[in-house]
Amino acid sequence: MPKTEVILVQNIVGLGGESDQVKVAAGYARNYLYPQRLAIPLSASNKKQLEALRKRRAEREAADLNSMSELAASLGKLLLKIVVKTGDDGKMFGAVTAGTIADELKSQFAIALDRKKIHLEQPLRSLGEHEVEMRLHPDVHAKLKVLIESSTPPAPVVEEPKEAAKPEGRGRRFERPARGPAGARTGDKPAAAAEAKTGPAKPAKPAAEKKKS
Repeated sequence: MPKTEVILVQNIVGLGGESDQVKVAAGYARNYLYPQRLAIPLSASNKKQLEALRKRRAEREAADLNSMSELAASLGKLLLKIVVKTGDDGKMFGAVTAGTIADELKSQFAIALDRKKIHLEQPLRSLGEHEVEMRLHPDVHAKLKVLIESSTPPAPVVEEPKEAAKPEGRGRRFERPARGPAGARTGDKPAAAAEAKTGPAKPAKPAAEKKKS
C-alpha cells in the first residue's frame, strides 16, 4: 500500500500531534485526513505553515500544563466519598472503577475528567480510604483520596445491663451485742470500773438475831 507524508493539523491519538510530519497510507490521507482537515500534504508551500502550527501547539501545551497543574493541586485537597452496597458481612457488591470515580468527580465537584487519566492497578473492592493516582499530564501526577462507605448502617451493639453497685454500708449485717442480766450488754464494764475505784464490795451484815425471850 503506497504511503504519503502529511503534516498533522490537529492531535490524532496514536498518530501524533499538530505540526508533526508523519507517513500514512495514501488512501487514509485522501479519504479521511484531508476531508476532515486533520492534516495537509507535505509540500514546499505547506511547510510555511509549520511555524504557525508549532507556535499554536506550544501555546496549547503550555495552557494544558498550567491547567492540569492547577487541577492537581485541587484534587490533592479533595476527599471523594463513594457510597456502595454491602452484605451482612461488610463485603462490597461489585467494585469501584476508574469510570465510577470519574462519574463521582463530575457529580460531586463538577470536575470533568477522562477516566483514562485515573490510574487504578485494579478496581477498589474494600471499604475505607484509598489513595488513587491521577495521571493528568505527562509531567503532572496527583493523588486523590477516595473514601468508600457502606449504604447499610452497621447493626447496633447491644450491651448487657451491668449490675448496679450497692451503696457502701447497706446490705451488711451487724450483730448486736448480747445482753447480760438486767439488760446489761455483754462487754459493758460499769460495775468493774466502780469496783476499781471503791474497792471490792463488802458483804452485807446479817440481820441481828432476835433475843430469845
